[in-house]
Amino acid sequence: MIQRETMLAAADNSGAKKLRVIGIPRRGSSRVAYLGDIVSVAVRGADPHGAVKDHGIEQAVIVRTRKEVRRPDGSYIRFDDNAGVIIDKQGNPKGSRVLGPIAREVRERGFKKIASLATEVF
Repeated sequence: MIQRETMLAAADNSGAKKLRVIGIPRRGSSRVAYLGDIVSVAVRGADPHGAVKDHGIEQAVIVRTRKEVRRPDGSYIRFDDNAGVIIDKQGNPKGSRVLGPIAREVRERGFKKIASLATEVF
């Protein structure tokens, strides 16, 4: 579960180092986002030659969460960090690589390009 002001690691090579969640689209009355959700983020610490600028506002997909997520088969998935991938308006990643593993839920939510760039899909 990700809420506002949560810091995410950037799981791509778009140039961002950290991402701070500044907005979550409403899902009913819930104010949290889960794996595969799109959130608004502010870039914190960016490479000067990267695709994103420092303090810029971007959209990102959550690909890893520390809080465990229950799957329909009864198993749970949990990662060591909270991470996101910066995307453009069409839902494609801005970077050319996705670093580290991502959750299967990201691919099921329609982000097939991110899943194909990832080294491992859990």
